[in-house]
Amino acid sequence: MKTKILFAALLVSMAVGAQTKDDPVIMKINGKPVLRSEFEYSYNKNNSEGVIDKKSVKEYVDLFVNYKLKVEAALDAHYDTLTSYKNEFRQYRDQQVLPALVTDEDMEAEAHKIYDETAKRIGPDGLVQTSHILLRVEQQASQAEWDAVKLRADSVYQALKNGADFAELATKVSQDPGSARQGGKLPFVSRGQFVKEFEDAAFALQQGEMSGVVKSAFGYHIIKMDERKQFEPFEFHHDAILRFMEQRNMRDAIANQKVDEIVKASNGAKTKEQVTDEMAQELSEQDMEMKYLIQEYHDGLLLYEISNQLVWDKAAKDDAALAKYFSKNKKKYAWSEPRFKGMAYHVKEQSDVKAVADCVRDLPFDQWAEALRTTFNSDSILRIRVEKGIFKLGDHALVDKVEFHKDTIATPVKDYPIDATFGKMLKDGPEDYTDVRSLVVTDYQEQLEKEWIAQLRRKYPVKIDKKVLKTVNNHQ
Repeated sequence: MKTKILFAALLVSMAVGAQTKDDPVIMKINGKPVLRSEFEYSYNKNNSEGVIDKKSVKEYVDLFVNYKLKVEAALDAHYDTLTSYKNEFRQYRDQQVLPALVTDEDMEAEAHKIYDETAKRIGPDGLVQTSHILLRVEQQASQAEWDAVKLRADSVYQALKNGADFAELATKVSQDPGSARQGGKLPFVSRGQFVKEFEDAAFALQQGEMSGVVKSAFGYHIIKMDERKQFEPFEFHHDAILRFMEQRNMRDAIANQKVDEIVKASNGAKTKEQVTDEMAQELSEQDMEMKYLIQEYHDGLLLYEISNQLVWDKAAKDDAALAKYFSKNKKKYAWSEPRFKGMAYHVKEQSDVKAVADCVRDLPFDQWAEALRTTFNSDSILRIRVEKGIFKLGDHALVDKVEFHKDTIATPVKDYPIDATFGKMLKDGPEDYTDVRSLVVTDYQEQLEKEWIAQLRRKYPVKIDKKVLKTVNNHQ
């Protein structure tokens, strides 16, 4: 899905509107008018500051026309009627539309609601910040073990009463690692966030006071009250609450709630999809940028689907066509320097050097990895380490040394002291398309793309008003 969004974002953005004197038709694609504003928006967006390969208006026309032709083909093939397409488009569209329904007043109201709920939870006792020293007792401890820890706690308490520094002692003896590193200090909390025994003792203290030894399910605590305060007013927390809401994407939740309220108020006359469709239409009429963005998703997803079927996926999966294309264009993939097609491998036993080579000798290159894995590394014990591929000089030290006869030093592989290579030297170029598959796929995709565009140009009439074209970004 992210790939499709990225692809759609790189596509030209479209918008359809009524022709006016100030917005003449710049071209017709299969009889459908394209307004100058639509072309200008697309051109300016794709040739803005930061774009490396900027195009002139004249150069951009062909790219724009090709895009429109592909979208027309997708519409003719009814891609827009597929349930999967409609659901995906609506999801992308609503990600833009729904947050636009939320006003600043909506966000402020929700912020007040969050504050009020928090204030109610904190209650009249307010917030406290304490420090504590914990001497931990394991849950299954015997009474004797509890008594022993109590003696230690009493000793620590007596030292504090005699003037020992609380933070220093907490750092040394407290068995709550998180707070001990902070001199025993805990964050501000309200009632309900401590175990009851700790809470009752803590909230009974005034600022600066220290409790006695307090027993809880965790062991024995000595608590010092560092600060007490009431929950600050709304204005104090306003900005933090809004940041929290944005981080949690609460705009989406508010928007969905508003949509649900509209659906409910319709008494079954409208579905959520109908409501969001109407909202998208209304926003598009009010905001041209939103209109263009929605159209971008609509056309971009269409183009992704049809291009994937007719070009990208088709080329990548058609092995017979790839082999044929490679055979016809073999000179294109010739190498200026020889390359080694094979593997560098490392074994523990000398006998495995020949065994590895024999294992793959009569197999196709793309089957080597699986054969070696099942033969030598099928159990928990790994007998070999292998680097397989097509290597040019400089790619691999062991290959350079053994196959290219260069004076290099190969780094030993730990626990695999015996090195070897197996394969063949290719002097002029790859044996078949699989040796350069990614290059062949890319080139074949480009050929299919060109053939498709040529077919679309023959199928759909294109008429460009050159006079209007000259006025792009110049309406004088």
